[in-house]
Amino acid sequence: MARPDTPPPIPDFDSMMTITRLIEAARTTDPRVAAIEPRHLIRHVKGKRAVFHAEFEGQDAVVRLCMTPEDGSAAREWDEMQRLWLYMCEGRMRIARPLFACPAHGIVVIAAVPGAPLLEHLYTLDPVDRAPCLPAAADWLRQCTAMSEGWRVASVKGWLRRARAASEKQVWDTLARHEAGILTEMERLAEQIENAQWRTAISHGDFHPNNLITKGKLLTGIDIGGSHRMPIYKDMARFLMHLGRRRVDMGGPLVYGVNRAGFEAFCAAFRLESAEREVFLPFMLGFEALIRVESTALPKSRITRAEKAYGDLLADLRNAKKGAL
Repeated sequence: MARPDTPPPIPDFDSMMTITRLIEAARTTDPRVAAIEPRHLIRHVKGKRAVFHAEFEGQDAVVRLCMTPEDGSAAREWDEMQRLWLYMCEGRMRIARPLFACPAHGIVVIAAVPGAPLLEHLYTLDPVDRAPCLPAAADWLRQCTAMSEGWRVASVKGWLRRARAASEKQVWDTLARHEAGILTEMERLAEQIENAQWRTAISHGDFHPNNLITKGKLLTGIDIGGSHRMPIYKDMARFLMHLGRRRVDMGGPLVYGVNRAGFEAFCAAFRLESAEREVFLPFMLGFEALIRVESTALPKSRITRAEKAYGDLLADLRNAKKGAL
């Protein structure tokens, strides 16, 4: 019988059968896999990955199970966790503790992190009390990237190509009209960026507020499987636009469609130079607006909020061009 303080068993029978089959196969190559006791499903993307709560060797844990281990993603994620753990295993800014991996079978096990996802925490606060949480998020990203930062020759063609391809899939006409203008402004900024020097680092890769767990003064990053070398501005923009697209009221003015206090927090944490804050980061804010194609399954209110954010972003990109921002 399960202990009363453990989460309920995974409810989805098909997911449970898939997870059980893959775990059983992995036990033949590493006996420690037998210590994984699945408890509660977090997410299952069929054919790709499953994430679930578990007990592992007497500890509360989270297991990430890649369905295609031959692509090496589990091994890369484990290596990145091991690297970051040396720098972020104590203090206020941490990552979840890596416990075990069986990369050949796509398994990575980390310690469960107590606390609340940052976005959920923000919703429990009054708007005027939300913005003070943002400098800590910027500091977490700064600590994550500090040991691998370096200046490199910029190339934006790939970023533009991905943004354009995503925008062509936009099904909401109101968003598509703004995106066409944003893409034009990104192309203008790209002319200033291409072959210039910008900062890159091994960064989180999917740095949004729910990938930070907050408990008191402790901030713990999770889901770092997408970490790789990229311009440092990409994850800043991911975080800011995640809030901006949802129009989360942060109790203050906006800039480029996102909270100005958050924008300034990242600029301060990374000591961004003028070109970085006026060209590179706005370019990546445009990229983050276009790359996230809003689904038809979303409520109209969500689309309305995104439309306002994109409209504000486009207006400020144009105002900045005129020197009027």
